[in-house]
Amino acid sequence: MLAIILQAAQAVADLAPLSKVGAAIGAAIAIIGAAMGIGKIGQSAMEAIARQPEAAGDIRSSMIIAGALVEGATLFAIVVCVLAVL
Repeated sequence: MLAIILQAAQAVADLAPLSKVGAAIGAAIAIIGAAMGIGKIGQSAMEAIARQPEAAGDIRSSMIIAGALVEGATLFAIVVCVLAVL
């Protein structure tokens, strides 16, 4: 899977000037999407805690795990964008 992604990144990198713009746009979209996702996770968690304060620990744990998954996917997308430039 990673080899396929690296090959795709290399194919994009062959388009030299356009690849830098595309990589910047791709990284920006990934970051904006992550920010919106984490914001929605936080919003939903706070609403859930407000409804059921006794479940705050479980909700907080789930929120942290979901946020970490979003951040992991975002980091992967940014790495792919950076590899496209190289």
